[in-house]
Amino acid sequence: MAYKSTGTAGKSASGASMSKYDVEVEARLTKLEAAVAALEKHSHDAPATSGDAGDHELLVNLEQTLRDSGVI
Repeated sequence: MAYKSTGTAGKSASGASMSKYDVEVEARLTKLEAAVAALEKHSHDAPATSGDAGDHELLVNLEQTLRDSGVI
């Protein structure tokens, strides 16, 4: 008797048959790749600092702000 598959196999981009598991894994991989692409495009506005000199300037500004507000 010939084997007859009753599963829900899919087809890959090249036309090869894929098992149900392969189809599920491919869907999850596609979602992950889209999330990675979105994260690669995302950026934050960060102040540019130049090593210790930039850190010193930030501390001086913080100290001045605290003095102006009466904290110190």
